[in-house]
Parts: sequence; structure tokens; C-alpha cells
Amino acid sequence: MDLEEKTRELKKIEREVAKCQKCALYKTRQKTVPGEGNPASDIMFVGEAPGAREDIEGRPFCGPAGKFLDQLLDSIGLRRDDVFIANTLKCRPPNNRDPEPAEKELCRMYLEEQIRVINPKIIVTLGRHSTETFLPGIGGITKLRAKLYRRSTGRYFFPLYHPAAALHNGAMRQVLVDDFTKLPAAIERVRREAEKEVKEKTKNLKLF
Repeated sequence: MDLEEKTRELKKIEREVAKCQKCALYKTRQKTVPGEGNPASDIMFVGEAPGAREDIEGRPFCGPAGKFLDQLLDSIGLRRDDVFIANTLKCRPPNNRDPEPAEKELCRMYLEEQIRVINPKIIVTLGRHSTETFLPGIGGITKLRAKLYRRSTGRYFFPLYHPAAALHNGAMRQVLVDDFTKLPAAIERVRREAEKEVKEKTKNLKLF
């Protein structure tokens, strides 16, 4: 799928999200927040749910936590335009409460479609809810954070604390900064593994 096709498919998903009434969150939202970024990126960030500012602007991570995320990206030489950013929920839960399991399940189809279209080499999960969505039953975010995991689907995941954690607890700021420094090595490892697999497939094809 080329860039034009990916852009067209993501716009289609946005339109579907905009008219979604699968759960009760549509009654309280101001705007849906489908996600944004580079459709051809190898790196996708998935947070938990939109907050108050995101609900107003319809963009992910545009509030205080988003400003910190921008700083974290900059610290490893990346910009928002280099990655794609989305959430497990496309609508804000009232009073910024945690996403409910049923809400995440109903909304998951949109996220899975985005992943299918973008086809990132690595998904960075931000926070407990995002991490549990993709890496269920193997431990909490504290245990899993800043390590690379590969699922049976072949997809790679790199869990991190949510940037909002630093807003609630100043001591978490340096933890997030330190964990983020491990991301470039994880990305490079995933790229090397992908190149290795391509070479192996090409080698096997030559045998026939």
C-alpha cells in the first residue's frame, strides 16, 4: 500500500470514527480523536484516551502530556511528523476517567484498522491501558516498560509509562526520559530483524 492509499484509508477510518455511536461516549464527546501523523511511519505510538484539550481540538496528545511527549520525541531526534499517534479510545471518557473494558473492545476495531493500514514495525504503548490492550496477561506496565516484545503476529511492542504520569508525579519525569533513551536501540533492532527476514525469504525463493 503506497502513501496515497494509506492516506485515503486513514481518512475513511476517520469518517467512520466521526459518526460512531457504538458506546455511550458519543453522547458526551465534543470531537472524536482518531489520531494523526505519518501514514508511512515505522513507529506508532498508542496512548489511552483523549483528555480535555484533545476533546476540544480533535487531536491526540495536544495538551500538557502531549507537550512532554514532543520533548521526549525531540530528545531522540524524532518529531510528530515522523511517527503516527493514536489512542485505544477515540472519544474522551467523562472527567478523564479510565477507559472501561467494554469501551476499549468496541473501539478496538478502529485502532486495528489503523495498524493494518500503517503497518508499523514497532508500536510504542503509552500507559497501562494501551499496554494491556496489546500485551495482556504477562505483567503490568512497571514490569514490562522499556523492553521490546514480539507477539505471535510478528508485531513488535515497546511499553512506556504514559507522559501524563510525569504531570502527576514529578519524580516520574526522569524515569520517562531515561526509558525513552532506550527506544532508538529497540527501533534499530526491529529494523535489523525485518531486513534479516527479508533476506531469508529472498534466499529461500532462490532455492526454487
